[in-house]
Amino acid sequence: MQRYFIPQQFEDGMAIISGDDAKHIQKVMRMQEGQSIIVVSDGHAYEATIDGFEGQDVRVKKSSESLRSNELPKKVTICCGLPKGEKLDLITQKATELGMHELILFEAERSIVKWDAQKGSKKQQRLQKIAKEAAEQSHRNVVPAIQDIVTFKQLLQMTEKYDVCFVADEEDAKLEKRTRFAEILSKTNEQQSICVVFGPEGGLSRTEIHALMDRGFQSISLGPRILRAETAPLYVLSAISYEFE
Repeated sequence: MQRYFIPQQFEDGMAIISGDDAKHIQKVMRMQEGQSIIVVSDGHAYEATIDGFEGQDVRVKKSSESLRSNELPKKVTICCGLPKGEKLDLITQKATELGMHELILFEAERSIVKWDAQKGSKKQQRLQKIAKEAAEQSHRNVVPAIQDIVTFKQLLQMTEKYDVCFVADEEDAKLEKRTRFAEILSKTNEQQSICVVFGPEGGLSRTEIHALMDRGFQSISLGPRILRAETAPLYVLSAISYEFE
């Protein structure tokens, strides 16, 4: 059953789907009145039937109580130093499927890619669209927020609001004795929001690592192997899912 997110709540059991989603219903899926879809409003999913068409908009009627939520029990924010090429698209899509709550991009010392401020808004909108489509495909009730790019200094200020913060440090992977990430996660049962910072290709500099740890971040290793910039966030989300779901 097709799933669509709407920005407003149902009023008297009715809601309007507009824009690209309405076009998808009418032109791509060629749906008719009476057909059922899933509509997600304010973090809750409902089964609804198509009640009619108002020009390019689609009017729907709620036909069920709130459906089961498939959201990750923890709100996980992924912070990535700008990677090269299309890796951001991959991270956004797959991390959304794995339950990411929010994505923050930042300019790290070793980031090769430089964010074009003039094109930045369009890139952010494209990533937000990728997240929305991935959320629909994976039957989520929340579309992750893709934040505008920030500086490393701004990132340090933003991370004060989370219950627990981790930084992936490849130097930890080289140690003979490592604290397993699973053991660290087992101590966060009472924590609701988790922030994890990852570097770009080449990792974070020691200056950045020390600045994060001075802010209360815990250094974590993701096993004995060195993971790519686009692989590490997916590893972490998978581990969190395994621990808490």
